[in-house]
Amino acid sequence: MSRPITGSGPDPWRVPVIVAQVPDTGLHRKLEASAAERQAMAETAGLREVLSVQAAFDVVPKSGNRIQVTGHVRARIGQTCVVTLDPMESEIEEEVDLIFAPEAEVRRLADLIEEGQDDKEHVADPPEAIVNGIIDLGRLATDALFLAVDPYPRKPGVVFEAEAIASDPEDHPFAVLKALQDKKKDQ
Repeated sequence: MSRPITGSGPDPWRVPVIVAQVPDTGLHRKLEASAAERQAMAETAGLREVLSVQAAFDVVPKSGNRIQVTGHVRARIGQTCVVTLDPMESEIEEEVDLIFAPEAEVRRLADLIEEGQDDKEHVADPPEAIVNGIIDLGRLATDALFLAVDPYPRKPGVVFEAEAIASDPEDHPFAVLKALQDKKKDQ
């Protein structure tokens, strides 16, 4: 999952997990964004409103100081239909399955991928970085939500129909040239 552009301000929803405190058996976290966090998400994403956001994540240690985060994000958002301009609500359900690794390893893997990349072959993305020993589950949930938002939402059953205009046979890009040609024939 790539990081969406979420502006230069602070993340709207923060739920840090300190990697050193994750037990060997892993941990399970259920999250729900507060009204203030949902308001900040709506402003950051340019949405009319974010009505609800819940997430459930399993954080499991893996070999090589890596951490796997799996789970899902569910949200209900308010948008504006691009066809009718009516307010509408959308349900979002997004699955998450990411590997996190220490920053130095992520940089090294990214450099290796860049060096060996061939346009014809598909190369896996490097893991996400563990920044300052922390994985932010709130940011992870927010990113999953933002990536799943339809940028051109339409109410169910609404279809955009362009206005049909009967074309005038004399109104086309070469009408001027045809007129010059006809004028030349008349001379």
